[in-house]
Amino acid sequence: MKEAEELAGNTVETQLDGGGGSSKIIQYKWWIQITIFTVFTLSGQSVGAMLGRLYFTKGGNSKWMATLVQTVGFPLMFPFIFLFSPSKNSSEVTNKPSWSTLVILYTTLGTFVAADCMLYTFGLKFLPVSTYSLICASQLAFNALFSYFLNGQKFTPFIANSLVLLSFSSTLLVFQSNYEETGKISRNKYIVGFVCTVAASAGYALMLSLTQLAFQKILKSTSYKVVFDMAVYQNMIATIGILMGLFASGEWKKIKEEMMGFESGRVSYIMNLVGTTISWQVFSIGCVGLIFKVSSLFSNVISTFGIPIVPVLAVMFFDEKMNGVKMISMLLAIWGFLFYIYQHYLDDLKEKKSVKLVNHDLEVNLTERSMIIQ
Repeated sequence: MKEAEELAGNTVETQLDGGGGSSKIIQYKWWIQITIFTVFTLSGQSVGAMLGRLYFTKGGNSKWMATLVQTVGFPLMFPFIFLFSPSKNSSEVTNKPSWSTLVILYTTLGTFVAADCMLYTFGLKFLPVSTYSLICASQLAFNALFSYFLNGQKFTPFIANSLVLLSFSSTLLVFQSNYEETGKISRNKYIVGFVCTVAASAGYALMLSLTQLAFQKILKSTSYKVVFDMAVYQNMIATIGILMGLFASGEWKKIKEEMMGFESGRVSYIMNLVGTTISWQVFSIGCVGLIFKVSSLFSNVISTFGIPIVPVLAVMFFDEKMNGVKMISMLLAIWGFLFYIYQHYLDDLKEKKSVKLVNHDLEVNLTERSMIIQ
């Protein structure tokens, strides 16, 4: 009996001795993963939006083609699915939802993606790229609402400040863009583009919250395979739907003519579509990864933080104007982003304190048990 108690005590001591180091390693790995997913989200979103606008600027006119390239790159992620596949005997396999549940889940989300991509395409076609990207920030407000009701998201003063600053940042730019950059766009087209972009933002925000809910209630997995499964299969369903629209509309017949008439040439046309495809898949991985590791709201905040990047690129490549209002908007966006990151820093400190308290209680209990045994 005494030997068993000593063995139990030694086991607890071993766990305590190694717990601190393991905890630090886990925290560092978490931040590295968040950093990678953030870079994927920001770079994929910025490059994808710029190349999408370039497609229309240089003579592209197919709405279905511009929509298709946002999802058709899903086969690029197949290697990751096989790389992160769990072993046959692991709990990830035994706890996997039924095929019918997964089919319904991926079909629903894939349909959302297809509709959203088409709405975004209309916005990108009829609006200046800076105006389009900044209207997209409205998705943050929609996502905050959906996260509160669907995901139980708690709001702290720092998160509330972050949402207000990021939303105000984009709204400020949208209103000034209306007067300075829409002269070449008819009022009707501008209204269509504006409404489609706002509707797409609302739909995208709802999709993010539903994705997080699916991770929590249906998939219930902690493996990266579910991240890539989600990104691949919802994009595959979306691609099937978009392809059906492309052939049903008859736009596929004009693709060769469009390629020949592209201002930068056929090679540039193909490179544009390929680059756009890769960019949106990188964005998809980053976005779903952030939902998986943190929350849908955090993923949306990162996406919104990247919105001011596009106007800067637009100044460089599309000769759009950069004025004081845009600079103020960018500073507000950065400020709002830092508020949100600071809240996560506070949460991290709180978690560390709770771990220390637990370890301290274990040490006290272990000491008391040792004294009783002696």
